[in-house]
Amino acid sequence: MQNQPGNVRFAGRSARTHSLWITAGQPAALGPGVRGLIHAARRCPKAEVRLVAINFQLVIDCTDPDRFSRFWAAALRYELEPPPAGFATWDEYWRDVGVPEEDLGIGADCIIDPSGAGPRIWFQVVPEPKTLKNRLHLDICVGGGRAVPLATRKQRVDAEARRLTGLGATMAANLAKDGLDHYGIAMKDPEGNEFDIN
Repeated sequence: MQNQPGNVRFAGRSARTHSLWITAGQPAALGPGVRGLIHAARRCPKAEVRLVAINFQLVIDCTDPDRFSRFWAAALRYELEPPPAGFATWDEYWRDVGVPEEDLGIGADCIIDPSGAGPRIWFQVVPEPKTLKNRLHLDICVGGGRAVPLATRKQRVDAEARRLTGLGATMAANLAKDGLDHYGIAMKDPEGNEFDIN
């Protein structure tokens, strides 16, 4: 299909679900806001129209990126991101890019999901420690969801809390409430950032 005024440029199509993915990088082709999606849906009435997800990296400020990277890699079952091809270390890579020597030597500072499904997480070194409650936190989901009996979910959550406590986290609160089909534990990572295990 030509990308002419009034037409939508499709990035891909799934024959099974009749889904169309519209490239978000073509706002002029979509038209303004929701109207563009409505026009796209009219052109292909049997298709579900949605924007392609945007790739992102999660950045977490900390004072010790190497320690933090290792904690969260173990907590999330991620791995430390290896340096780019042709470089033995990240410092070697950053030196080649032109980063000053005083900014090197912090150790590991990025982790990646080995399956490629989760976002890359970068632990950015900052001089000041955490002082306020987080406005964003991670939920580590190990219980298995509501299809799993509550007693089993509780065992799984408790086991994960013990594992992460052994890695340097601390338990902050039990999130269970009588009569509620939910069990979770509020935790803090080694620098005091809040996260939950459900």
